[in-house]
Amino acid sequence: MYCLSTLSLCSGRVRFSPPPRSAATKRRRLQIRAMRAVVQRVASASVEVEGRTVSEIGPGLLVLVGIHDSDTDSDADYICRKVLNMRLFTNESTGRGWDQNVMQKNYGVLLVSQFTLYGILKGNKPDFHVAMPPQKAKPFYESLVERFRKTYSPDAVKDGIFGAMMKLTMDRSPCSSIHYNQPEMQRLQQKSQESQESS
Repeated sequence: MYCLSTLSLCSGRVRFSPPPRSAATKRRRLQIRAMRAVVQRVASASVEVEGRTVSEIGPGLLVLVGIHDSDTDSDADYICRKVLNMRLFTNESTGRGWDQNVMQKNYGVLLVSQFTLYGILKGNKPDFHVAMPPQKAKPFYESLVERFRKTYSPDAVKDGIFGAMMKLTMDRSPCSSIHYNQPEMQRLQQKSQESQESS
């Protein structure tokens, strides 16, 4: 089995909270409160529902998407742009690693809605109250999928079935793990610009 290649993304809404009283320093912890995406580089991946394969890709990216209750279109735009432009693949012409994105390689993208990315343990039981409710999340997720298709290619971008019990199968590419958060200042500037344009 190949090792997992995973990149965790957040669209960047960040809230600062104070450290425990016993902490010796004044450093603050970051708590992300925005759309999340776990990106896995794969040799192939598929989604199965009730024993039937509903989507599959060859080489490319499997993207698990968690939607926060307060997410907006700007968060979706950010995740779409970042995922499609991540340089996670080797340039075969030059031999240079981490040099090309999924679009340059003409690889596939498989999107899967995953509200459990916003699971918060309360004691030993997960709580998902910060995830966007299904009735709001479904059209929001569908608009995200459409963004990916318009930005890249309708044929290259696949997705699962929202709300269904999905079985994911993947053949993972060689090891790599990266964590990324959008800078808070960048996000605030985006929100400010949107407010000015709508006024």
